[in-house]
Amino acid sequence: MTKTINVRRLPKDTGPAGWNSILPPARTHPELTEDIRADWVVVGGGFAGMAAARRLSQLVGNEHVVLLEAGRLAQGPAGRNSGFMIDLPHELNSETYAGAADADVRQIRMNRAAIDFARNMAQEFDMPRLVFDPCGKITGAASAKGEHHIESYARHLESLGERYRLLTAAEMKATTGTEFYRKGLFTPGAVMIQPAAFIRMVAEGLAERVAIYEQSPVVKMDLGDEHVLHTPQGRVRARHVILAVNGHIQSFGFYPRQLLHVFTYASMTRALSADEVTRLGGTPDWGLLPADPMGTTVRRVSSLMGSGDRVTVRNRFTLNQSMEISERQLRNVVRAHDRSFAARFPMLEGVPMEHRWGGRLCLSWNSVPAFGEQEDRVYSAACQNGLGTVKGTLSGMMAAELAVGQRSDLLNEFINCDEPRRLPPEPFLSVGANLTMRWKEWLAGIEL
Repeated sequence: MTKTINVRRLPKDTGPAGWNSILPPARTHPELTEDIRADWVVVGGGFAGMAAARRLSQLVGNEHVVLLEAGRLAQGPAGRNSGFMIDLPHELNSETYAGAADADVRQIRMNRAAIDFARNMAQEFDMPRLVFDPCGKITGAASAKGEHHIESYARHLESLGERYRLLTAAEMKATTGTEFYRKGLFTPGAVMIQPAAFIRMVAEGLAERVAIYEQSPVVKMDLGDEHVLHTPQGRVRARHVILAVNGHIQSFGFYPRQLLHVFTYASMTRALSADEVTRLGGTPDWGLLPADPMGTTVRRVSSLMGSGDRVTVRNRFTLNQSMEISERQLRNVVRAHDRSFAARFPMLEGVPMEHRWGGRLCLSWNSVPAFGEQEDRVYSAACQNGLGTVKGTLSGMMAAELAVGQRSDLLNEFINCDEPRRLPPEPFLSVGANLTMRWKEWLAGIEL
């Protein structure tokens, strides 16, 4: 008996994918315009989809793997990510970490497995260091409250036996070029990636083993002994399907009223001139997370493939259960970004922002993934809870292993979690969540 799923909506992204926009034009992959057969279909070409396709290519020998991307690779959320692959827990505003140590140890182990998987791809596909840079990350504090968060986090890392180094204001300036930060904390295990270049190069590396189609959104699925996935111009028949579509898993009818669709916003400068690079000072490539999670994330990158030296700031969050934001919402964050940039980099006064964008996150109320077999031979690798680079990679890996029947300690740990919790009804959910985020942004103070 066949079950038909009509996909309710397709991804819509507002503003450019900044990290993709600064790179030279990418190799294009064809649109699906015919009926084909495959053994495996991966839907989604972000971090989860690429990891699932990569892991399948390792596990299923000569079986035919197809990957369908709704738009262009690295134009969606993957090209809008800030590029932090973080191994450690980093919620610094917890009042207490009591009882969290065991869960943190498990999550660290899984995060590092995902980073190792990405590192192996970076090595095999010959990625330059500026695409995959194991340089660690900085957490920066600009206030006494931020310093308290850092000190609390340092104690937690000590209890876990994890390495870190506290940074003075002078050391923060030596790295970032700015006197804005009073204190910092460096952890060595994080990797900074150029997210769009990473996705592009993984696709290039997989192209000999995985058939990749762009501009080929799935609009309908007929599920049966052989699943049929319909795109606007073609169809794929396959026994097995992995849906690596993050929040859009709901568009396929799964996890109704269980997922939160949060957007965050970023602005990127034009390429800095040689004089501006000199005025800025500091080191050429670094990533900084705020001591308050509602504060401003900052990245500085040097030129890759002619992209130029640039600074990116990211802050502001909104809950949009429609999974879309408007141009007006994007314009509303402009002044906040410009204030945050000016406060940190007065020496770059007059440097304009060239790219501004919004990016989709998917979270669950209880911070668990939307993962597992949803229908016979249809698997979900979705809901990354805001850490798409690492948790998306992990989810894709695990979905591939689950689908082929390969059990492992890592998979057992990953699937040993609750279902995403049911959400409060609207309009209480959206009104309450957005008011709460505005209140927390106000509390963040100078860290924003």
